[in-house]
Amino acid sequence: MGNLKLINGVQLIPQKIITNPNGDLFHIIKNTDIGFVNFGEAYISTVNFNSIKAWKRHHRMTANFVVPVGCIKIVIFDSRDTSPTSGMINEFSLSLENYMRLTVPPGVFYGFKGIENGLNLLINIADIVHDPLEQETISIEKSEIKYFW
Repeated sequence: MGNLKLINGVQLIPQKIITNPNGDLFHIIKNTDIGFVNFGEAYISTVNFNSIKAWKRHHRMTANFVVPVGCIKIVIFDSRDTSPTSGMINEFSLSLENYMRLTVPPGVFYGFKGIENGLNLLINIADIVHDPLEQETISIEKSEIKYFW
């Protein structure tokens, strides 16, 4: 991660991989971990190679992303007017080789790009159950977010 200044409320936390000759175990989140708020639901999303899924923002949901298969670039944009990092962009490449949990607070736009051939798989452990009324999606073409994918 180096000297990257994270958007206010964003957390990037290395996760344990426990190796076993019969199959490995990948930690995601425990209720005692930094970034855990509540459990609402867990889901898996795939992102095809060179495909972009952007931009989405939740108004109440805290997301916890991990990428156990493939490699996904996750870009986040702080759209919160009252945030000390308002207008800031962070980008992360998560994969098995860079196995971390990215916690994204409400009010922050995010997008994904599949950057590896084959399957790119993202797991989200969200703190609330999906509610289409609490989210906002803006296409890249209509977005005012200045980011070149």
